[in-house]
Amino acid sequence: MANEEKPKQKVGFTIIKNAPTDGHKGYGIGSLSLENVSPLFIDIEEGEAFVDIGAMHARSEVERGIKFTVNREDSAGGKPYWLVWITIDFNPQGPYYAGVTACEMVVNREKRRGYKILADHVNLMDKSMKRKIIIDHMDEASKRILAEYLKKHNLELWERSTEQLRQGLEV
Repeated sequence: MANEEKPKQKVGFTIIKNAPTDGHKGYGIGSLSLENVSPLFIDIEEGEAFVDIGAMHARSEVERGIKFTVNREDSAGGKPYWLVWITIDFNPQGPYYAGVTACEMVVNREKRRGYKILADHVNLMDKSMKRKIIIDHMDEASKRILAEYLKKHNLELWERSTEQLRQGLEV
């Protein structure tokens, strides 16, 4: 595959299933369904949110080419991100945002170093899949970005979600 610049693509939630591409490869393959999770990045400085399925295996655009450590000093001066694991489930009213958990990450492209605690990322992904809401530790601007993204993606899912999620993202 040639290394060529691709225009930034806006993608809704793309979900990894047990067999994510059913034998064929491509960008954004998958569909929303039960017991699945989507990784959403929040770029705190840029004030934007985007889905990158590569995060399921620590191969997102944000993570590529970066050596991660658990030492914050290694990535000093880097760009802060939240990696938010979003799980969609169904209740009698229909689909809703059932699990939402946020992990901290810092990436210093210049140094090619980053900060993240992989065990936290894995545990929080698991908690999202178990329908937990863990967002209290996020900064207010990021909570606002996340709430706006979830509403814009699908207002009905947002409205069917738990009070804990909706109130937790009210700032």
